[in-house]
Amino acid sequence: MDQTVANLRHVLDDIASAARDAGRQPGDIGLVAVSKTHDAPRIRPVLEAGHRLFGENRVQEAAGKWPALRDEFPGIRLHLIGPLQTNKVRQALELFDAIETVDRPKLAREIAKEGQKTGRVPDCYVQVNTGAEPQKAGVMPDEADEFIEACKVEYGLPVKGLMCIPPVEEEPSLHFALLREIARRNGLTELSMGMSGDYPVAIAFGATLVRVGTAIFGARAAYPPE
Repeated sequence: MDQTVANLRHVLDDIASAARDAGRQPGDIGLVAVSKTHDAPRIRPVLEAGHRLFGENRVQEAAGKWPALRDEFPGIRLHLIGPLQTNKVRQALELFDAIETVDRPKLAREIAKEGQKTGRVPDCYVQVNTGAEPQKAGVMPDEADEFIEACKVEYGLPVKGLMCIPPVEEEPSLHFALLREIARRNGLTELSMGMSGDYPVAIAFGATLVRVGTAIFGARAAYPPE
């Protein structure tokens, strides 16, 4: 068996176990297999094993490998999980089924504008900077309610849920609990939270999507300079 497929099955087993421990149904948690920096030959065994939900960080990288894979494997759903520049919104709307990193009014306006032109707007998740880290993308927690409302009402975006990336040096459960509370008071049920090192904890706090890359594909290659 290909090692990535073995890793995939191990992660799926862990998700099911964490769900049961939390009194949840394993089928209520989606696994976003994070394929960023990995090429098509490395991804193909996971597709051949039947997995169809993937995450990418960069629009250009996704454009270089996913159209051909989609022709080969029907039913793929692709999520953008990295920061999105406004000048790449049009291409992102063509490529992705969900954008998990909506985090500022300028970006929300551009997604809405391009969506009106094309008639296609992917599912949107508002990224919340739960740790208020200055170097990290995401709306600040105390501004999240207002921004979520604007995304829904002013920009007319299909906001499905929230996403966060906790600070690496802090207890992730505190951040997962905060994201869950922001979602609750805004009537949102989808939570994209938890990565290779903490996804079982995220499931205990209500994650509906977990984003797992290293535990499936192994160490990531470095990005080439842009």
